[in-house]
Amino acid sequence: MLVDRAVSDPRGLGDAVSLDPDARAALIRLSSGDARRALTALEAAASLATPAEGEAPAVVTTDAVAQAVDKALLRYDRQGDEHYDVISAFIKSIRGSDVDAAMHYLARMIEAGEDPRFIARRLVISASEDIGLADPQALQIAVAAADAVAFIGMPEGRIPLAEATAYLATTAKSNAAYLAIDAAIADVRAGGFGRVPVHLRDAHYPGAKRLGHGKGYVYPHDSEIGLAAQQYLPDELRGRRYYEPKALGAERDVQARLEKIRRILGGQ
Repeated sequence: MLVDRAVSDPRGLGDAVSLDPDARAALIRLSSGDARRALTALEAAASLATPAEGEAPAVVTTDAVAQAVDKALLRYDRQGDEHYDVISAFIKSIRGSDVDAAMHYLARMIEAGEDPRFIARRLVISASEDIGLADPQALQIAVAAADAVAFIGMPEGRIPLAEATAYLATTAKSNAAYLAIDAAIADVRAGGFGRVPVHLRDAHYPGAKRLGHGKGYVYPHDSEIGLAAQQYLPDELRGRRYYEPKALGAERDVQARLEKIRRILGGQ
């Protein structure tokens, strides 16, 4: 590793210090893949290294690294509770539309060396769960940020992550799609499903038409309005509604359109 070579190489520290394993891990986390940043932090920490007994070289500890870079963010433990606390606060700040708080927690994760792909995945989930069709572009931006991070890496990846964070935090929010799929899954798990209506069944495999599959199906595109009033849900779930859009952002238009669709479909 670069840090190890810098400790031993005569052009670097020439074994004037030894590097505590925890301090080494801290330097790697702080660098976020930036070699210059890692070497600068190592050099500063070496100057604060704790003198060892006898002839042994001084030891660079995590305290020395923390003092050198003046970042209490080293206390962010990627394997401990604070890891989950910070990502939780990040997502909840986006959900609550506090862009400044969201940016703060994003910075804490970046500086602590969090995997940027993990952050990007959480942004994609947030765009789907908390924003949905209130702003369909949110998911596109989150996915684009994830692709950008994978393409350019860090530290430049912080920029598309910040752009996506700012967009998601400041746009309209709706969890209607999230609630819809969870409600539908709950019904299925509880046994709330029946046979697919005959007219919707596949009529292309051998013997299907003899069983009446597809008979009576109305092709919506044959209608002037592109809708066909026919039963789509199984008998056991007729009239069941899962998706209830909110009058927020772009989903307001979806709400109005869906009301008309449901009236035409006769509540099916």
